[in-house]
Formats: sequence, C-alpha cells, structure tokens
Amino acid sequence: MTAPLLQIAGLSASSLRDGERILRDVSLVMQPGQVHGLVGESGAGKSTIAKAILGILPSGVRIDGGAILFRGRDLVTMPRREFRALLGEELALIPQDPLTALNPGRRIAAQLTDGLRLKSGLSRREAEERALALLEEVHIRDPERVMRVYPHELSGGMRQRVLIAAAFALDPKLVIADEPTTALDVTVQKQILRLIRAMQARHGTAIVFVTHDLGVVAQICDHVTVLYMGKVIEQRPTAELLRDPRAAYTRALIDANPRYDRPGADFHPIPPELIASLRAEILAGDGPAQGRAA
Repeated sequence: MTAPLLQIAGLSASSLRDGERILRDVSLVMQPGQVHGLVGESGAGKSTIAKAILGILPSGVRIDGGAILFRGRDLVTMPRREFRALLGEELALIPQDPLTALNPGRRIAAQLTDGLRLKSGLSRREAEERALALLEEVHIRDPERVMRVYPHELSGGMRQRVLIAAAFALDPKLVIADEPTTALDVTVQKQILRLIRAMQARHGTAIVFVTHDLGVVAQICDHVTVLYMGKVIEQRPTAELLRDPRAAYTRALIDANPRYDRPGADFHPIPPELIASLRAEILAGDGPAQGRAA
C-alpha cells in the first residue's frame, strides 16, 4: 500500500485568550493525488486545520496535542527553517480572496516570477517564460498583457486563475485550497472548480479543499471530513457519504443544502434541537487544555 502523503493524528488546538477548544482530536489520512474536502458550518474548524498544515496559525492559537505528518515528517515539531523550505515546493496555498492575496502595488509578472526565481534558481527570462506557460495553462487569454498589469485591472475570476497558477508553479505535492470560489459568482465558480480539478489531475497534486458547500464537495472531492465545533463528525468517500450519511448532523447538513436543480423543493434548516444535543455532547467530552503555542 502507498504510504500516506498527509496524516493528521489527534490534532487538538485551543485559544490562548480564553482556553476555548478550536480543534478536538482531529485525525485524517490522505494518499498522494487525493482531493479531500473539509466541510462544515462557519467556525467548524476547517480553515484552522488548513492553517495548521501550512504553519500559519494565528499567534493566539496553540496546538494542544497531536501530529501533522507530511511525507512522514511532523510539521508541528519541524524547525521553522526546514518548514519554510517546504513552502511552494512541497506545500502551496490557493487562498479565499484573490484581491487581498495579491499585492496591489506589484505587477502580476513580479508576483509570479519572484517565487520561481527564489525556489528554482531560474533566471529572470526563464522565470518569465515559466510564468507565461502557467498563465496559458490556467486558460488566461493574452498572458503577455496580464503579466504587465496590476491585480485591480483583472476580474475576480482572472485573479483567482493567477493564484492557481502560482500554487501549481513548483509542482507541490499538496495544495491547500481555502474556499477558493467563495468570492466569485456562480458561473465563474464552476469554471474555477473545473480548472482546479484539471490542474490537480495534470500535476498529480493532492488537495485539501476547504468549503462550506456540499455541492462543491460533490463536484471535486474524493473523500470528505464533516466537522462541527472542531470535531470530526463523519469521514468517508464522498459518494458514499452523500448517498448514505451515517451521522444525524451530516444528514441535516445535506438536507439544508439548497438544491438549484429542484426548483420549489422544500428547504430544511438544521433542527436547533440537533445542534443543542450535538454541542452538549461535544462539550461534555472536553478535558483541560494544555499545550504549546503554535
């Protein structure tokens, strides 16, 4: 059997300010080339897991226990110098908001070529040629013009394509996609999802895909982890989970998802009593938080 690319084992985290639990004994395993969705409501812990993998947890969050094994090495205890060497080449990010992720004062060419020159040792001309090829790969028309412009001169979809190109520039083993379609309209969302899936297949890259949208999960993810209050509620292959959810919360989450393909279908909010019961169960399982600052 192939060794896991990413293995999160018993990861727990809490707030330094008030000790509130943020992640509760989270575990998951990813194989190379797999797309694994993290899904749940706002505050479920999805982005916290993504940030923990990338080593960018806020200073007010501490890891209380567990490990994040990437290709067999624990990212939680890895020296920062070694960790930084992985960024770009082994681990990359497609952020949520392309407008704030790109530097408004620098042209697209500089933002794409700097990382290529730093990590790969390419000359300026070589880096520019690679950047142009990447823009073509993400289906940007007239890439020479786009290289010369500033981020505000591009549409939201174009900016997100630039960030996807940047994420795949060095053929990383794992890309974290943190709700990369949230800031886009529905039509552009579909285009970007197809593009991410195509890039993932072409490069053989594994993806952790953070989303609150089960429709997105159905389109792009092989496996999915459902979270609530930082706890894993259910974790299975996507098709199985959507066809036959085992947890009551997962069933409620699916029922609450709008179905645009069924006009007039009843909308079913998650029952408050289910949330109250699940919250009480999770809080009852909490012990004292003791850990180390991230």
